[in-house]
Parts: sequence; structure tokens; C-alpha cells
Amino acid sequence: MKEMDTTRTPDFPVESIFVHRWSPRAFTLEPIPEEMIHQLFEAARWAPSCFNEQPWRFCYAITPEELVLFRSLLVDANRIWAENAPVLVIAFTKKNFTASGKSNRHALFDTGAAWMSLALQAMKLGLYTHAMAGIQTDKVYEALNIPDSEYEVICAIAIGKIGDPAQLPETLQTREHPSDRKPQTEFIYQGKFSPDKEE
Repeated sequence: MKEMDTTRTPDFPVESIFVHRWSPRAFTLEPIPEEMIHQLFEAARWAPSCFNEQPWRFCYAITPEELVLFRSLLVDANRIWAENAPVLVIAFTKKNFTASGKSNRHALFDTGAAWMSLALQAMKLGLYTHAMAGIQTDKVYEALNIPDSEYEVICAIAIGKIGDPAQLPETLQTREHPSDRKPQTEFIYQGKFSPDKEE
């Protein structure tokens, strides 16, 4: 795995892949071999899930025609930079358990685990990912034939090799670096939750 120089420093020792994973906006147009794409989804396949339901679903685009369609589903602010990503993915989840038909309130959580598995596998392969909340959700259901009664669309994901930040608009170039993280003291609680820490 090629690791990019970063100013990120963990407070406690962790595997470097967690620290070096970040979400760039500059991608190259270089195609990603389909076998490698399936490696990413294979990593997602092995994520944990409630009752082993595996509610995650992914539609992906790699052909020019597919990419045109998927780009049209992004909001303008994301389309500006995602134009160069050679792979675009829409992540969505099955709302109900298959066996009982009851609502699966863990589906989003489990699909998040699958997404993180995909993102880390991408890093191992020298690829980068950028998940986007900015999508035209209503258009996604219609364009990709996803029944909104059964599935919930979550986000889009750009995948590719990291590109030159100079290709981005100036307003985005200044943001093209790994962001920092809150210290543990701001989000963990030994014993009971302490709302005062949130203020």
C-alpha cells in the first residue's frame, strides 16, 4: 500500500491504514480493472451485520454510459470534482429483515461497516475513496430502478487513483488534504454518558 505523506498523528498506536485513509477529491481518469473492483466488494461482503442479514447493496458504474448517468445523480458541488473518478458507486440498504419482514433498525449501521471495509481494501490496493452525501436521492431511486419501499439510498462513492489537486477549482484545492480528528476525550465516556462534554 502506498502511503501518502500526512500530518496526521494518532494519540495511541494503531495500524497506519486507519490514519492514512482519507477522502480526496482529485482523481485520475485511469480505469480500474474490474477484478480489482470486485476485490473491493469482496471486502464489503465480509462485514459484520445483525442476524447476518447483510443488508448492504451497491450499484456501480465503470462504462462511459454508466458514468454519465451516475454523475447526473450527484449534486453540482460534487459533480465538479467527481467527473474524473473512473468508478462511481451508489450505496443503499435493505430496510427490513428478509425472514421476518420486520424493520431492521441496524441496516444503516451494518451498511456503514461494509463501506468502511471497502474503503480500507481500496487503500490496500493503492486506491482512494470519497463517500458523498450530496446526491439527488429521489432521482437515484428512479434512475437505478431501486424500490423506495424496500430500500434506503444512503450515498455515492467515488473510487480511483489519487490525482493532482491542481485539476480542482481553487476553492477545493485548499481543502485537498487529510482532515484531523477529535481527540478521544470528546467522544468516549467511561461508564455513563456525560452531556456536559458535548457543550
